[in-house]
Amino acid sequence: MKKSFYIACSLLLSMSVSAQPFQIGHTTISFTDTSRNGRSIPTEIYYPADMAGNNVPVTTANTDHFPLLSFGHGFVMSWDAYQNIRDAVVPEGFIIAFPTTEGSLSPSHSDFGKDITYIISAIAALSQDSTSIFFNRVDTMNCVMGHSMGGGAAFLGAEQNTVVKTLVTLAPAETNPSAIQAAAGLSIPSLIIAGGNDCVTPPPANQIPMYDSLQSSCKTFISINGGSHCQMADNNFFCNFGEATCTPAPAITRAQQHITINSYLLPWLKYELKNDCIAGSLFDSLISVDTSIVFQKTCLLCNTTNISEFSDYIGINFHPNPFTGKIYLQNNMQVNRSISMSMYMTDGRKIFLLPTSVLKANEQLEVDLKEELSPGIYLLEVISDGKRIVKKMVRE
Repeated sequence: MKKSFYIACSLLLSMSVSAQPFQIGHTTISFTDTSRNGRSIPTEIYYPADMAGNNVPVTTANTDHFPLLSFGHGFVMSWDAYQNIRDAVVPEGFIIAFPTTEGSLSPSHSDFGKDITYIISAIAALSQDSTSIFFNRVDTMNCVMGHSMGGGAAFLGAEQNTVVKTLVTLAPAETNPSAIQAAAGLSIPSLIIAGGNDCVTPPPANQIPMYDSLQSSCKTFISINGGSHCQMADNNFFCNFGEATCTPAPAITRAQQHITINSYLLPWLKYELKNDCIAGSLFDSLISVDTSIVFQKTCLLCNTTNISEFSDYIGINFHPNPFTGKIYLQNNMQVNRSISMSMYMTDGRKIFLLPTSVLKANEQLEVDLKEELSPGIYLLEVISDGKRIVKKMVRE
């Protein structure tokens, strides 16, 4: 016995749990750290806006306070090498700031770490300034981030500044003073993303010792199979030149590596900085089935109560996988089952919701998506009689 359910395009849009993505506003501010002899910290800031452009207002479509991210660039790299990170986080409701200091051939890692954390406080202060475009729009939750040298410097800065709430680093490099030693003084939630084919900052000498040294009760290390050091960012001559002198070479494309980064970065940030339990649960679900990575972690981001997490069998089979326009749910039990089904992007955005209905014994439900979904990876969640299963689904 079979019954059908058609998901219309309008329903796909109306069931999204997140607002339509914001446009990206931009401004440049030079901050002054009076505690370091008036050190100047030029900073490029990107933020959610209703219209893309320079010095445009922060969005008025959403009056929330936006979490703040501070990102440190790699050695002899500039902030504009990280458009991939900017374009991923700002439309989803985050402010991201890039201090542009320490771009020389002889950078001070210690000063750079202090710069990365100083602008967290400096921009937060603008939320109290009625003349600033950021007046009353900066959340108290924040994250220090960085790539390569900037990732190592983020450890240094976070270890010295208690204002920092969380830490995310992409292929962080050992620094002078030691980022590995600084990690031992940190207990904040942390995410380290490495490349399995990183020959510039090999994980065994860089990211893995940092992860091991962290005192965080909730920390995650992800190594992208075939991923490289420079592909954490956009194409950059200086990084590419250095990487070309060592092996192994990347075994996946830059686009593939960016997709994997965003699949974990966005839900992690949404859970840690926005308390989005669904995003955290999806992070935990994807990491457990994703064959494109290897990982270590010490916690579940969101251990939902009253639902058996990650149950391997709930008496409901769904197929095919990969799929095209239709998905079928089969009740394999000899009793009627109540079910609900949701599908998510890997960054935690809900694509659609099938309201709770009843599948009779041995009944099959046909969900016709009418090929509205683009090819890619999705997460399908089915809840039935208090049990829950999440599976990675591939749309061909």
